[in-house]
Amino acid sequence: MKKISTALMLVCLSAGAYAAGCAKPRNAFDQVYCAGNFFSQVDRDLNQAYASLRKNLNPAQQDTLKQGQLGWIKQRDELCSYEKPNGYYVNLSCAVELTQSRLSFLKERERECISTGCVTSKLGGE
Repeated sequence: MKKISTALMLVCLSAGAYAAGCAKPRNAFDQVYCAGNFFSQVDRDLNQAYASLRKNLNPAQQDTLKQGQLGWIKQRDELCSYEKPNGYYVNLSCAVELTQSRLSFLKERERECISTGCVTSKLGGE
């Protein structure tokens, strides 16, 4: 079984983004812990937005959205992580940035669906 390592390449998150105690991390381990927590929250928000958008779609549009989401996940993983013989490495800043961008995309699609109707061709990508 491979070791799972988390490498924090660069964390540039605002103090407001941190939970209490994460505004001033004392060391690299605190930074990884806090960035991991922040990524988890953004990822939860993304999953909620995805589920909310799906409710506004017909089955064909849901499939288009799903394929777009799977493609986005693959791209995020390729850009923000890599594997070495001693474990997996994740750039949490990259993952947070891309996840926030995708979250905005999903929210825009939901607003569009509610206001003017869903455009299937826009559901698959960014």
